[in-house]
Amino acid sequence: MQRRKVLLTLAAFLFAAAFSLVMATFVGGALESRSERHSQRALNNAGFDWVEASADGLLVTLTGTAPTEAMRFRAAKVVADTVGASRVIDRMEVTPARALTAPHFSLELLRNDDGVSIIGLVPAAWEGEDFVTAADGLSGQELTNMIETADFPAPEGWDQAITFGFEALKTLPRSKISISATQVKITAIADSPDQKAGFERALNRVRPRGLNIVTEISAPRPVITPFTLRFVIEEGAARFDACAADSERARARILSAARQAGIEGSPGCVIGLGAPSPRWADAAVQSIAALAKLGAGSITMSDVDLTLIADSSVLQSEFDRVVGELTTALPDVFSLKATLTPREQRAEGPAQFTGVLTAEGKVQLRGRLADDRMKTVVEAFARARFGAENVYIATRQEDTLPHGWGLRVLAGLAALSELNSGGLLVEPELVAVKGETGNQGARAEISRLLSNRLGQGAEFRVDVTYNERLDPTRGLPSAHDCLKFAETILGARQIKFAPGSKTLEGDSLKIVEDLAAALKDCREVQLEIGGHTDSQGRAESNLALSQERADAVLQKLAELGTDVSEMSARGYGASQPLADNGTEAGRDANRRIAVKLLNEIETRPSLRDLLREIEPEDDGEALPDATTGDEDAELIPEGEEPMGEAGDLEVGSDGELPPTEEAPAPAPPAEPETEPATPPAPEAASEDPADPAPEADRVADTETGTGAAPEAGTETAPEAVDDGLWTPHPDVENLRPRPRK
Repeated sequence: MQRRKVLLTLAAFLFAAAFSLVMATFVGGALESRSERHSQRALNNAGFDWVEASADGLLVTLTGTAPTEAMRFRAAKVVADTVGASRVIDRMEVTPARALTAPHFSLELLRNDDGVSIIGLVPAAWEGEDFVTAADGLSGQELTNMIETADFPAPEGWDQAITFGFEALKTLPRSKISISATQVKITAIADSPDQKAGFERALNRVRPRGLNIVTEISAPRPVITPFTLRFVIEEGAARFDACAADSERARARILSAARQAGIEGSPGCVIGLGAPSPRWADAAVQSIAALAKLGAGSITMSDVDLTLIADSSVLQSEFDRVVGELTTALPDVFSLKATLTPREQRAEGPAQFTGVLTAEGKVQLRGRLADDRMKTVVEAFARARFGAENVYIATRQEDTLPHGWGLRVLAGLAALSELNSGGLLVEPELVAVKGETGNQGARAEISRLLSNRLGQGAEFRVDVTYNERLDPTRGLPSAHDCLKFAETILGARQIKFAPGSKTLEGDSLKIVEDLAAALKDCREVQLEIGGHTDSQGRAESNLALSQERADAVLQKLAELGTDVSEMSARGYGASQPLADNGTEAGRDANRRIAVKLLNEIETRPSLRDLLREIEPEDDGEALPDATTGDEDAELIPEGEEPMGEAGDLEVGSDGELPPTEEAPAPAPPAEPETEPATPPAPEAASEDPADPAPEADRVADTETGTGAAPEAGTETAPEAVDDGLWTPHPDVENLRPRPRK
């Protein structure tokens, strides 16, 4: 009995122990699960999804990688607030700290009339004291220095950008320059388009390679006075001699009307200030459309005065109809003067005044003037415009010239002075200017000048060719400059090829790139790329190899953007050695690429060539030969007078003397060998078939009594010959008045 009681007691204890163990396990697991679940939920709600919470009994262990130490602390605090700080075991890690990144260094330079300001963040390693001192010297005002530094090394390209930025600051008096290691942005204001072009040239000269440069230089609109538009339709081709508009919209309308009238290409039209009426574009569009209906002629708008000159081919009825419609359509403020060129041929040749301007700046002036006073004024004006030492004038007087002749001559000379070379023709009904210039706006400027000075209704013609090489704003090098650039590069370094191959090796590609950069502005220059080899091997093989190498260099230049349209490649083999082929050094020197100038594209006629093409009515004077001797010598040869007594005689274009009312009484000279009139230049008499020297001899004979005197009491007009008068350029017929039918 006692034993049974013991067994029951023992069983009760065992059961209680088992039950307690089961209950403890169940309760512990429930508590762990609840702690883990609540902790994870709290972490997720707080946005700490990178933390893993795991429970072990009453303890909660946190694992994961925190972005920062602060994030780790915040995650641990969230769990501690949920289950208690004593139950949290923090086993989270923190992402290793990155090295500090250098900030973006930049510098803002501001310059105006009030002084210079410098703002920005620069590396502490940059020694900017000299920069600030130099910038302070650019203005008389106190410099504003707001530079901050950061203890980092200067980024690559920083010094180069700073150097260029300072050069820009020196050049541009009103500017904002933003500098970083990879880019320089320039915003500036210029006083005029010419100053803007000068700024851009100056910046291009110091522009470094590999640096991104953004330039925005603005210039105010020019003031155009008189506000001029001149539209011409001639021989089926339309063109603008001058075009001005007061707004973008007005320019678009004018150019659209010009295209409908047949103009081709991309004509220019300057937007400027000074329009006489807000309806300028309306008047221009109506005028261009009217000229297009006529088919040939010109329309000139000078402020509110319009001059319409129709070609002689236009029918009178069509002319009347178009002029009537245009008069009705024009705004009220504009006045129109319309002229139909007459068809009849004039019986007598017109009075003329001609001028020839050579590329060297020398001027020949010939023709008729009213009196000594007019000649003095014309000569003084010419000397002031072209230089006293460059003017040669040989004119004769005629008191029957039309009213305003002197003003027409002075206007023509003012127009001629706008050119680099060319010619001038002044007639009673026409002023014509032709030549070449380096100013893109010269045609418009000449048209405005002639329209303003000749007045409404005057006919004039402007045929001006723009030559980029004469443009000072372009700064293009001459052919010899290009040759010098190439020789400098090839003289310092030698382009080398793989043995027996046309493949560039070593730093030869860099040399060709430098050569391309030096020749980038050499347009239409005839250069020859010559290939040379040493004497080893067969002559035929060397010749072929040298040609392949020269072709390879020329092709590479073309790929790098060089204008090679006028360049050529030629192989010379071993025919032109520089050194002894018997030594290795000599053979290495002979294996080379050389550059040679074949011909300079820019050729202009000499003074004598220009005079050969001039056939105005001769006044009897013998012109000096400006092509012999020193080009800078005086135009009038020493010991010669520009005109003799024969200068008062008129010689027709056919070389015959017209009869006069009374023949002069011949008087034999005191000395037989003395000529009463200045003899013609020998070279001019022998070479120029149009030179009036034979006639001058004939005049001399007449005065000494050996020639036949003209019949008294008769007067005949010289035969009118359309002879391509005065122009130093070919294709002059478009400037001469066509023979009237």
